[in-house]
Amino acid sequence: MSTVAEIEAAIGLLSREQFWELTDRLIARRNEEWDRQMDEDARAGRLDFLFKEADEERQAGTLRDWPPGTS
Repeated sequence: MSTVAEIEAAIGLLSREQFWELTDRLIARRNEEWDRQMDEDARAGRLDFLFKEADEERQAGTLRDWPPGTS
């Protein structure tokens, strides 16, 4: 299979159990990609502005817990 349309057609032939197994695998793969991208961005310094912003808020006394209500 070489196109998204062909893959979608094949997915339509799956049993419910096979469909859920496939989606579980795809979600896991997407999460792994997200983690890899976040690690890469952190190493490259693309997230440094978040640390700077949090430090400025801490120094100003305006830093809040996230999610709200946790401490």
